[in-house]
Formats: sequence, C-alpha cells, structure tokens
Amino acid sequence: MAKPFHPPTVLLAMKHIYFLLLLCATTVATAQSLYFPPTVGNAWETTTPEDLGWCPEKVDTLLDYLDAKNTKAFILLKDGRIVIEHYFGTFTQDSAWYWASACKTITAFMVGIAQQEAHLSIADTTSDYLGTGWTSCTPQEEEKITIRHQLTMTSGLDDDVPDHFCTLASCLLCIADPGTRWAYHNGPYTLLDGVIEAATDQTLNTYTTQKLKTPTGMTGAFFPSGYNNVFISKPRSMARFGLLMLNNGNWNGNQIMTDATYFNAMVNTSQSLNLSYGYLWWLNGKATAMVPGSQFQFAGPLNPNAPDDMYAALGKDGQIINVVPSLNLVYIRMGNAPGVGEVPITFNDTIWQRVNDLMCSSVGLNDAVPAQKVRIYPNPSSGLFSLSMPAVVEVMDAVGRTVIGPISTDSIDLIGHSDGVYLVRITENGLPRIERVLKASSSISTP
Repeated sequence: MAKPFHPPTVLLAMKHIYFLLLLCATTVATAQSLYFPPTVGNAWETTTPEDLGWCPEKVDTLLDYLDAKNTKAFILLKDGRIVIEHYFGTFTQDSAWYWASACKTITAFMVGIAQQEAHLSIADTTSDYLGTGWTSCTPQEEEKITIRHQLTMTSGLDDDVPDHFCTLASCLLCIADPGTRWAYHNGPYTLLDGVIEAATDQTLNTYTTQKLKTPTGMTGAFFPSGYNNVFISKPRSMARFGLLMLNNGNWNGNQIMTDATYFNAMVNTSQSLNLSYGYLWWLNGKATAMVPGSQFQFAGPLNPNAPDDMYAALGKDGQIINVVPSLNLVYIRMGNAPGVGEVPITFNDTIWQRVNDLMCSSVGLNDAVPAQKVRIYPNPSSGLFSLSMPAVVEVMDAVGRTVIGPISTDSIDLIGHSDGVYLVRITENGLPRIERVLKASSSISTP
C-alpha cells in the first residue's frame, strides 16, 4: 500500500525556515549557558552543589532515599553539567536498563522528525500507514483516527480491555469519537512504531539511530517485549535525551528538530481533555490532571513539589526523566519499583521534595503549597497519599462511613481498602473542609 505523498513545496520550506529562526531566537540564551558532552566517549563536565550554592549535606539524604527505593541510577544535570551521578549496588555507568513507558517520549520525538522530513503529517489517518482493518471499528470509525490521536491518547479506542497492551485488531474497539475521550492506552501508542516504519521505509531502530542517537551520542535500542517495543540504554543516554529536550531539540548548535510548532505542542497541553498531557509527555503545573486508568479529572498539578514548567517521561517501576527549562535542570532515575503502592507520579514528587532541599539557596522554584493550604497528592493513587504538611484528617468511604481517623498525619494509607472514591475531611486552623480522592490500585502505574 502506497503511503501518502507530502511534496516539499517552497511554502513548506519557508515555513520550516521561519519556525527554525523562531526556535533559535528563543533558545540562544539557553544554548549559550548549556554544556553538551562530546558525542563520542565518556567525557562529561561536572560541577558541585557547593559551586552552585546548594547544600552539599543534603546529597546523602537524597541518595539514601533513592537507595531505599530500589534505585539503580540517578543523574542530575544543571546547565548540562553533572551535579550528581550515582549508581547503586552492582549497577554501573556501563549497565543498561529499560525505560518502560518513559520511551514513549522517544517515539513522540521520532514522529516529529518524520513529519519535518515530510514522511508523514500527524493529521494523517492512521490507516494510511497501518492499512484498513487495524482495529475492530467500522471503516468509517477507523478512518477518523489520526496519528495525532495516537500521540495524545485520544484515539477513542477502549482501554478497558483484558490486555490494554494488545495491538491486535480484536483488542482495539471503538467506544468514542476520536478526540472526545482521553485514556492512557498502550495498544494505539505502540502502533505508532509501525506508522514510523511504514512512513520512512526504515526500521524504528535504524531511523532512531540516524536521526537521534548518532547526533547526540545516545546508545541503546528498542527491543520487542510482548506487544511492546521497549527502549533499553545506559543511564547517560537517558540524560542526553533529557538535555536535548531541555535545549528544544538542539544539540550543541545542531538543530535536530527544526519543526518548532511540533516541539512546542509535544511539551505543552495537546488537547482540552487532560491538560497535563502533551504528545506522550507528562506536564506539571496545570490546573487539572488525568492519570492512567481513570476518567476522573483532578484539580492541581501532577507534582506539587516540582516547578510548574517541569515536564516528564514516566515509566513503570519509576523510570523517570524530568526536564525543567526555568532551572536549566534535568534529572533521570532508573531502577526497580520503589515500593508497594508507589507509582511513578507519586515517586517523582517525593524525589522532588529532596531535590528542593538540596537546592536550598536556589531561586525560581515554585511555592508548591500555598500558605495554610494542605494538599493531597498524588490523586488518584494506588493507595498511598501524601499531605503537603501534617494535618488532622478523617477518611470516609463514599457513603460517609469513617475508615481512618481522625488522626494527625502527613500521609494516608488506603492500600488495604477497596478501590473507589473516598472523602477526606481536613481540619486546618480549626476549619474543616472535604477533599475527594480516588484509590485505583491496578490502574495508575505507567507501563
């Protein structure tokens, strides 16, 4: 089947030049202050917490916490230089580990590269590349699903199937018009790999090596795992990708992604249903958020302790890339699951609490918690909820029966309780208020 042809017109070329000039204008100040390691070899400049005016005595507190949470690798970059690089147990700089769903962000980047090279348009219907019948929908329904819907998790396909990783047509059922329902669904996402391969006439690994890995010095590869393709690399490759993103797709003067419109859409709200989701990237600082496995919209940012402009790649068992443009900061974490009940969204926020302590003299961090306002996060959670400060709380089920408290605490443990909505009465300065939380033990971890 022939793929759609997108002729490289003069207008398209002028448009790309215009966007490139805009992108360069907005990133020149950052590029001047960012360090980039050589693309070959292990050389990478370092700096110290003392040099940055941070609190070096807080480093051990951070590392002890990460060690207790089954971490294998942690790297923190400031202005591109390594501030902290630590490996735990037998894991080393040369050890490789899986990204899990954090590698969705590589796929998003490669779709953008394919579009800027006119291999595809994200407005194209997915059937143009996968052929008709890739779902169990009617031909008319299937024709409405575009690449953009796959990037934004708005395909309208049913995520509540026995195996939401499944990419077979029998697993992909239409339950809503594309663009009208947000649901974290791995099957349609994974099929973006096939879209890239059909559009470029190259394997996913070959195209990624040529367009992303070689220009940045990244190593690693996608490997099949069941229905999924999972990226496996050394930790520094994950850090290199975060640094590339921090500099708006530019590696040390080489503008790898020239399509500024796509890049900006990738790391900003991509649709009106989940404000905290871009093109396969998680976004902080938004008024509301949705999370995997839930159709609830919850007030507040994903990570109250992180800067508002932070965006993140999050994967099962706590594979994490955080990018913070306002601070010229990137950190990555690789490892096993941090503990019972903890999921990447929760875990990321607790790491941020300790990173904030480390950056004790930094300016520009958010006042993540308004004065005299206790916040509950993450919400939803698989069972463990944190409070932004200690408070007297009472937890009730949906019909008003008390299940915990009243107690003075800085956390709520509902792991042994049924999934569902709970009411939390918070007494603060003598005044009570009710917050609603959702426990969804099997649905929040990003794979």
